[in-house]
Amino acid sequence: MKLTLKIWRQKNAATEGKIVEYPIDHIEPDMSFLEMLDILNDELIMKGDEPVAFDHDCREGICGMCSLYINGEAHGPDRGVTTCQLHMRMFKDGDTIFIEPFRAKAFPVIKDLVVDRSSFDRIQHAGGFISVNTSGNTIDANTIPINKKDADTAFDSAACIGCGACVATCKNSSAMLFVAAKVSQYALLPQGRIEATDRVLNMVSQMDAEGFGNCTNTGACEVECPKGISLENIARMNREYMSASLKG
Repeated sequence: MKLTLKIWRQKNAATEGKIVEYPIDHIEPDMSFLEMLDILNDELIMKGDEPVAFDHDCREGICGMCSLYINGEAHGPDRGVTTCQLHMRMFKDGDTIFIEPFRAKAFPVIKDLVVDRSSFDRIQHAGGFISVNTSGNTIDANTIPINKKDADTAFDSAACIGCGACVATCKNSSAMLFVAAKVSQYALLPQGRIEATDRVLNMVSQMDAEGFGNCTNTGACEVECPKGISLENIARMNREYMSASLKG
């Protein structure tokens, strides 16, 4: 495959960026998208040019670091995959591919396609705590009866990898789906009920402080989420927040 790549290049958050065009050839359809970028960078380095900075780690669709906006879609045109799971067979010979970083006030550009998503970490730190003893004299989990439906739903919520596709997709750069998933994974289990009131209030407050926008109610976040996190989590978080506000 022969392709034309139009890639966002930006030295850092304080400088202006621009789209730079790169032709690339001999790309196999079975290559992953990140393999294709590796080949481009090898060519740039051989020419003495600055390689394109992009984030990645596990390349197994688990870490969520490969946050690229490809042809106007978070993680590209495929569904239920992260960028590292996206393959070049989703494109055609001769295609032009636009590659940009996730754009949000709360995700400042570090360099080129790499953004700072530590705002997600701060949101989790604001609420991701349970006071149940988890070390030393622990209680076997099987001694706490939990409805299977609740356990399965909590597990589905916990599948969120914090990649930020929901934020990149939302026209308001809302983090509601991410925060709702993290609230839900605790709210559905008895171990998480002790701090439930403080958790949802603190996490929503931190989300607002980071500069994320309001939910648009369009559902684009669920469509683009590589782990299929349901909008039902947002409804659950709203209920938790209302209940906590009344208690407070």
